[in-house]
Amino acid sequence: MKAILCKAFGPADTLVMEETTSPEIKKNEILLDVHAAGVNFPDTLIIEGKYQFKPPLPFSPGGEAAGVVAAVGEKVTHLKVGDRVMGLTGWGAFAEQTAVPAHNVLPIPQSMDFETAAAFSMTYGTSMHALRQRANLQPGETLLVLGASGGVGLAAVEIGKAMGARVIAAASTAEKLEVARKAGADELINYSEGGVKDRLKELTGGQGVDVIYDPVGGSLFEEAFRSIAWNGRMLVVGFAAGDGIPALPANLPLLKGASLVGVFWGAFAQRQPQDNAANFQQLFAWHAEGKLKPLVSQTFPLAQTSEAIDTLGQRRAVGKVVVKVR
Repeated sequence: MKAILCKAFGPADTLVMEETTSPEIKKNEILLDVHAAGVNFPDTLIIEGKYQFKPPLPFSPGGEAAGVVAAVGEKVTHLKVGDRVMGLTGWGAFAEQTAVPAHNVLPIPQSMDFETAAAFSMTYGTSMHALRQRANLQPGETLLVLGASGGVGLAAVEIGKAMGARVIAAASTAEKLEVARKAGADELINYSEGGVKDRLKELTGGQGVDVIYDPVGGSLFEEAFRSIAWNGRMLVVGFAAGDGIPALPANLPLLKGASLVGVFWGAFAQRQPQDNAANFQQLFAWHAEGKLKPLVSQTFPLAQTSEAIDTLGQRRAVGKVVVKVR
């Protein structure tokens, strides 16, 4: 089979495509014929040895995939050969076949094609967990989404609207904000123009925002928190800005009566699988109802995986980038 391989930690242009052997599955795994694989921010880190997990070299990157079950381990009872599924791989998805733990696999709803399914699990799973379990977002509350044109950002905009919130989308260009508006955002803030705190004060009548969803980090982290409402919750989702991990003066949560809340969806899915499954049941229902419309803005063939990862890493894409394997 063909696979994209990381043979030494480095930038995306050091990845190579080679013929390699198909993986042997364990008793609790499935062998997946990969049709499409989503590109996510962790992919940009794992190939450079900067992620919290460091696979032994050489390895194929790619944390989520969609395709057809080719074989099942002897302990797998809920899946069979031929099933259309999506799965979380950690790494290994940028290949024609990959082994996936069966508990990380979900059937693809009939309403989804492979490209959409490959773009769904990580972004919508993360944002659903963030807004439901971590923020306990309530109807009528105000939700601020930073980086609102990215994969998890757009998912948060759509889920926030589905949960009955008023959504304020923030991004760095008018073009990115238009994408967020089409996803359902009620208000828009271009933070490249400055004055974010004043604009939020205006939009909330001086009350501040109830929930802040931040997958970006960077310079806006503290400014956004200073605009939070009493009993507000700021969700720490990621640090896509790439300029280090921001710090927050410890007196601010005290003065605001607000919370700084971490979001680690991967660990949640492992520790609370029933809650995660319930989240996806709701997400699939919203997708079938047309409330969630994942945006796959660019697709690349397997041979151009390096370009796909670089496109995401350089923040040249809105929505999701997908590698089409077959």
